[in-house]
Amino acid sequence: MKRHEFLRELHKVSGNRNYLEIGVNDGRSLRLSRVPTIAVDPAFKVVTEIRCDVHLVKATSDDFFARDNPLIHLRGGRHPLRNLRRGRKPFGYWRRTVLDLSFIDGMHLFEYALRDFMNIERHSDWTSVIVFDDMLPRNVDEAARDRHTGAWTGDVYKLAEILGRYRPDLVTVLVDTQPTGQLVVFGADPRNTVLRDRYDEIVAEYEVPDPQKVPEAILDRASAVAPEALLGAGFWRSLARARRLGVRRGRAWVPLRAQIAGVASGG
Repeated sequence: MKRHEFLRELHKVSGNRNYLEIGVNDGRSLRLSRVPTIAVDPAFKVVTEIRCDVHLVKATSDDFFARDNPLIHLRGGRHPLRNLRRGRKPFGYWRRTVLDLSFIDGMHLFEYALRDFMNIERHSDWTSVIVFDDMLPRNVDEAARDRHTGAWTGDVYKLAEILGRYRPDLVTVLVDTQPTGQLVVFGADPRNTVLRDRYDEIVAEYEVPDPQKVPEAILDRASAVAPEALLGAGFWRSLARARRLGVRRGRAWVPLRAQIAGVASGG
């Protein structure tokens, strides 16, 4: 399954009510959204029809998240009925805006993707779904920090190890999509500051000169699950329902975590 096919199906099964995209390029992934959307790219060149209520932001993701209220487009106005007609929560104006589905496909260096994740997590909840693109480079050249190939993933593949090491509270699922895989993250916790607190330490350890030492498990996709297996898993309905009803993390995350982890391990 190709990455855009996977994203299209993910929009369906996740039950997301809004969408954030970092890295728009020509709009091929953005065109899949049908919900209120924010799309961020300092040099987007959208050439396809967009079929959602979208706020296109021409800025770096760091600059975007530095704004006072970056998600104001998703917040809605003061009129509940008008908000409902526009696909927003009726009383969203007075409540914290939470991202349901986010897609990170910005600068292909791990430290940029890590900052994007940290910023997105601050605006997410345990029912949110966060997706990294280009997580399974096909060779060492494609994974270089200094781009010298046509197709380029950079070293964002390191996020799988970083999150597993520093954030074991999350559940991460490597997905074997074509051409270069994706990582889906569940269980976001906006109160967790581990990555922010240890960011300099992480960068100092993982920023190394080319050629990158890409693990064999990444190159041969040994731990990646088939996209059909993740999309067809039984936990999605429960996750969407918990989000819709505002169920607290302590009441539902543990059993859902076990189900998602079972899919990630191929069970």
